[in-house]
Amino acid sequence: MRCDPRDWVAVSQVPGLGPATLAKLTAAGYTPADILTQRLPDRVRLRTDTRHFFKSNSVEKLYRYADQLLQVAESLELQVIGFDGPDYPPLLRQIDDPPPVLWLRGDVKLLFCPQLAIVGSRKPSRSGLQSALQLSASLASAGFVITSGLAQGVDAAAHQGALNVAKPTLAVLGSSPELIYPRCNTRLAEAILAQGGALVSEFPPGTKPRPEHFPRRNRIISGLSVGTLVVEAALRSGSLITARLAMEQGREVFALPGALSNPLARGCHALIREGAVLVETPAHICEPLAPLLGFLQDSSAAIPFKSSAETVATELQPLFALLQQEPWTLDALRTETGLAIGELQQQLIKLELAGKIAVTGNRYAALA
Repeated sequence: MRCDPRDWVAVSQVPGLGPATLAKLTAAGYTPADILTQRLPDRVRLRTDTRHFFKSNSVEKLYRYADQLLQVAESLELQVIGFDGPDYPPLLRQIDDPPPVLWLRGDVKLLFCPQLAIVGSRKPSRSGLQSALQLSASLASAGFVITSGLAQGVDAAAHQGALNVAKPTLAVLGSSPELIYPRCNTRLAEAILAQGGALVSEFPPGTKPRPEHFPRRNRIISGLSVGTLVVEAALRSGSLITARLAMEQGREVFALPGALSNPLARGCHALIREGAVLVETPAHICEPLAPLLGFLQDSSAAIPFKSSAETVATELQPLFALLQQEPWTLDALRTETGLAIGELQQQLIKLELAGKIAVTGNRYAALA
């Protein structure tokens, strides 16, 4: 018998009852209601702060707070998914510390599609950024839902690569789904939702981003995905944490090698030494996952991987040449090119959809 999401929301607010503890209690057959009403045998030991909380707080108070959160979620059009609910992603349920509740904006069906995580540096090289865009576009075209963390750099490029080929993508946040972080990616988050994607988090409405939230977010990124691809990462980085979590979760890990002179390649090289699959083309990812996903391996070998040296359309070359020099604001570009604002915006959109430029803050810059 499935529990009401309200029960999961209530029990998730109890201090000391983290996802791992709740997962163990659930596996032993105890429901959230059993935990909240203390219907547990003596052999089940709870942390001191948890016991003190139950002594000083009533179950009714927890449920009132849960009701408040659910009302806010409804007003924000957030879907609430309890651990044992039919919409809870089965792959995520398999990890050691699955979140008891997911809060989601967008298409919940994406949680059941084959997901591939793409993560990497927040300050990648231009070649790394271009690789993330191109690999994401190719792998999204192959049938994967690209999943990442909506961070600047490789994460944003991964989401954008899927959007460039009109495919949905899923972002896992370190805040609640209505509070986009970083704020400079608000437009990207809106585009994800507009194109049938989703924003998901374990944090309830009103939760602001905090440093300790992001390692927790990383386990969800890898836990949702059949594999994780790392594109440029330092030796000590969140991306490597995500990759190693994926290894612990029994998922495939892929890494893009780089130049020996590039410090952001060292994390990928370390992963390859630890057993990650070295990736040079999208086929290197699709082939090992084809039996799991039912893809035809022959078709994966034909997935295009565009060279960064490819030229842009003739009418876009003057604008692209300017953007290759340095980042520009829209007003500065209008003054420099003499183009009408409508024509200028159309050209910028075409370059962005082609994966040639990206927007950071209010500035446009070339990626190759």
